[in-house]
Amino acid sequence: MSDVNIIGGGLAGCEAAWQLARRGYKVRLSEMRGSGEMTPAHQTDGLAELVCSNSFRSDDSDKNAVGLLHHEMRALDSIIMRAGEKARVPAGSAMAVDRDVFSAEVQRTLDEHPNVTIVRERVDALPASGHTIVATGPLTAQALADSIVKATGQERLAFFDAIAPIVHHDSIDMSKCWIQSRWNKRTEASNADGDYINCPMTKEQYLAFHQGLMDGEKTEFREWEKDTPYFDGCMPIEVMAARGVETLRYGPMKGVGLDNPYDTSEDFPQGRWPYAVVQLRQDNKLGTLWNMVGFQTKLKYAAQVDLFRTIPGLENAEFARLGGLHRNTFLNSPMVLDRQLRLKDAGHIRFAGQVTGCEGYVESSAVGLMAGMMVAAELGGEPWQAPPATTALGALLSHITGDAEAATYQPMNINFGLFPPLHEVKKKARKEAYTARAKADLAEWIAGVERVPA
Repeated sequence: MSDVNIIGGGLAGCEAAWQLARRGYKVRLSEMRGSGEMTPAHQTDGLAELVCSNSFRSDDSDKNAVGLLHHEMRALDSIIMRAGEKARVPAGSAMAVDRDVFSAEVQRTLDEHPNVTIVRERVDALPASGHTIVATGPLTAQALADSIVKATGQERLAFFDAIAPIVHHDSIDMSKCWIQSRWNKRTEASNADGDYINCPMTKEQYLAFHQGLMDGEKTEFREWEKDTPYFDGCMPIEVMAARGVETLRYGPMKGVGLDNPYDTSEDFPQGRWPYAVVQLRQDNKLGTLWNMVGFQTKLKYAAQVDLFRTIPGLENAEFARLGGLHRNTFLNSPMVLDRQLRLKDAGHIRFAGQVTGCEGYVESSAVGLMAGMMVAAELGGEPWQAPPATTALGALLSHITGDAEAATYQPMNINFGLFPPLHEVKKKARKEAYTARAKADLAEWIAGVERVPA
C-alpha cells in the first residue's frame, strides 16, 4: 500500500518520488511510457528522459539564477542533480549530460529504493482520494488532460516547444570548423581546447542561410493550434529569422568572442570574429553526438537536411535526430493552485513540473522536489514551511502560486527578476548579492525543516 501516488515519470515526478522515498514514505510512480503508449516527443520509455536540450544551463551558483537553483537542489539531495553529476559531459560553465546515462541513473536509483514502486500504466483520470502528485509534464495524455480541465474549471494555456537537431561527430568536417568556448572560458569540466564546435559563415553564406530558413517548408498548424504562442526560451530558429535579417547574428549565431582561425582568408575579411557562426555542443560522454545550439526548428525533415548541410563543416552531416515541434500545455497555476501546489477545489491533488507553468529541466525538477517535501510534511503532521522568497526555490514557488498575474501567466525560467529586489546594492554587484543572500537564507531554512534520517 502506497502513501502517495505520483503520475508521471519525468524529471519532476522522479524528483518528488525520491524526496518522499528518502523520508520513509511509500510511493507508487505511474509512467505511461512502457505500457504501449508514447508521447509525440519522447523516444524511449526511460524515466527522466531529456527531450529537448541535454543542458541544465549554467552551473555558476555565485552569479547565475539557475546555477543558484542547482546549488539549492544539491543541498536537498536532489536525485536529478546526483544523476546529472554522474552523466556530466564538458560544456564550459554549463551543466550538460549524456542523456542516456542520465536517464539510466535516475531509473536505477528509483528501481533500487525499497519505498518506490514503478508501474507502467496510463492514468486517465484524477483520483478521487489519496495523496497524489500530478507531474505529467507538457505532454499530458488527452484523457487525463480532460480530467484536469474538468477539475480546474479553467481552459488550459498552451505554447509550442521546438527540439534542436543532433549531429554525429564523425560526419562533421573539422577542416572547416574549430573547437573553442566563447571568450575561451574554462571550468574543471571543460575539454582541453573548448566546449563548442564552431562553424563560421561569411556574410554571403549567412544571408543565403537566412533566406533558406524563410523559404523552407515548415510543419503546418492544425486549426486549433494557430493561436498558440511560442515560449521565448525555446523559439524556433525560423521564427527568430522572421523577426529580421540580423536577429540570428545577435542570438544563437553570434560570432562575438570567438577567435576565427580563418580570419586571414579572403573569405573572412571582417577580422577576428566570424560574420556568423553555428555552434554545436557535446551531447554524450563519448563525444560522438553534438547538438546544434539554439537550432530548435519546425522545418520539415527534408528541408532541415537540405538547409543544414549548407552550413560550413556540415555538408555531409549525418543526423542522429532532426528537429521537431510539439504543443505544450500548462495550468493557469496562480488561479487554480494554492501556495502548496494543491488544487484549490481538491486538496489531495498537487501538481509539479512543467504542467504548473515553470519552464526548464531544473525548474521542473525543483517544483517536483518541493511538491515531495510538501506531501512529506503533511504526512508527518508538520506545518509546511515554504523556502524564503529570497532563495531560488522560494522565488520560483512564489511566481507559480500567486505572485504572477493569472490573466497573463506564461512559462518562466528562474531569473533574478523573480527575487525580492536589492535596490540598495550597486547594479554590478547585484547578482553576487542575490546569490549570497539566498545561500545564507537557504542554510537557515534547511536547518529548520530537514529531519531526514541519515
